[in-house]
Amino acid sequence: MNQQPVQVIGGGLAGTEAAWQVAQAGVAVVLHEMRPVQMTPAHHSEELAELVCSNSFGAKASDRAAGLLHEELRQLGSIIIGKADEHSVPAGGALAVDRGVFSRELTETLANHPLIELRRGEVQNIPLDAITVLTSGPLTSAALAADLQQFTGMEYMSFFDAASPIVLGESINFDIAFRASRYDKGDADYINCPMNREQYLNFWQELCAAEQAELKDFERETAKFFEACLPIEEMAKRGEDTMRYGPLKPVGLNDPRTGERYYAVVQLRQEDKAGNLWNMVGFQTNLKWGEQKRVFQLIPGLENAEFVRMGVMHRNTFINSPELLDPTLQFRKKPTLLAAGQLIGTEGYTAAAAGGWLAGTNAARIALGLPPVALPETTMMGALFAFISSASPKHYQPMPPNFGIIPDLPQKVRSKPERYGKYRDRALGDLAHWRRNIFQPLVAV
Repeated sequence: MNQQPVQVIGGGLAGTEAAWQVAQAGVAVVLHEMRPVQMTPAHHSEELAELVCSNSFGAKASDRAAGLLHEELRQLGSIIIGKADEHSVPAGGALAVDRGVFSRELTETLANHPLIELRRGEVQNIPLDAITVLTSGPLTSAALAADLQQFTGMEYMSFFDAASPIVLGESINFDIAFRASRYDKGDADYINCPMNREQYLNFWQELCAAEQAELKDFERETAKFFEACLPIEEMAKRGEDTMRYGPLKPVGLNDPRTGERYYAVVQLRQEDKAGNLWNMVGFQTNLKWGEQKRVFQLIPGLENAEFVRMGVMHRNTFINSPELLDPTLQFRKKPTLLAAGQLIGTEGYTAAAAGGWLAGTNAARIALGLPPVALPETTMMGALFAFISSASPKHYQPMPPNFGIIPDLPQKVRSKPERYGKYRDRALGDLAHWRRNIFQPLVAV
């Protein structure tokens, strides 16, 4: 049995989950996080599992891809989803959290675990003499990235990601804005800023003309954006109505005061439990900070908005996982080296936690002399990791959880809601069978 502690490099969602699963199995683990010794362009704190882009984990309903992944992780004992449930804030049909409390409690919980050593400082080389889980994320330090490139013999691939601004709630004008959730899901959990056609067109024109910040170390024309996190200004440039069919769609959002349906609606989602801070939904941006304030204050209800955090953009890098990883998240050329999170090309908070769960679980199993496991491909977790290990390497791009990667049902179901419900039922049934008959949970004595 390997007595050396497992090394987990990176204290984001994947690393936090991985370290927890290793320790819960009774195996010592060192969790390396370079912050605050070395900060990144996107992080604001030194806490573990800091949520950079948004405070939302996606749809809660288990017949949605994100919601199914939530439920699978709940059944597997994920600390990330457990804490997300514990520190959730109202967000209609989405699982959103008070990100400050969420990260602080995760940091305290891991730091107080007797088998987890939290070590601050940059790791510049992969410790190949130990069982190691790489969860250094899309902002891996230059030295570690160079070492990983040398180890794999491959260039990193990259895209650009962005975060939305956060507004002080008391600065929102409720003579104009109103509380409601789309299709009345939830309890009027969102703040909605309505626009008529004239206001929308003026906003759209100013947004298209606004000055963007220069991307660090890259020319503008080389930038590639992840479609699920497209900057609002890039979306606007795709056409006059693109935003109206995206984050500004008015469907299902009638004003409860008048019953009116508007031409476009900007939504804000609660950021903290007290309801003091509000995140502009879908407003990831790379505009200069002064331009953000000028243009976003054109939105009715936000004319006097106070921004407690402006939107930012950063480069995300990821490895060519189909060339390198197995569905167990082990490197093929070095089975004691595993990886998870955005580094491997999964997209989204829940997918990062899922990768951390599997990589951490398998690291512990290797340390205990047990064979690593892969999840059933009919589950969202299994399908996601099967995809990242078998997709076309030539055209590989980050993949969020979605039903398109799930194997077909035995019989075709035309109705999408019914089909997604059957995907869920099969996934949870197969996961339960796998847990009972194949996977024996590792629990520390």
